Amino acid sequence: MAEPVYVSQVRIERQTGPVRVAHLPGESQPVIFSVHGAIAEHYGMDPDRLPGSHAATLDYVVAALGG
Repeated sequence: MAEPVYVSQVRIERQTGPVRVAHLPGESQPVIFSVHGAIAEHYGMDPDRLPGSHAATLDYVVAALGG
């Protein structure tokens, strides 16, 4: 088997509730993930009571595939 060409070094910190902070290579600031709107409602959360509304991991996957 060939050696990997690249290994991504990512660190994720879980904060309160659905909030996570990701430290990604190539980014000088951490990236905050959470849930919002319909995604929060799908998981039984009230969007108005979230500690902060941020893009979900699904949003980043869709953006990456679209780019």
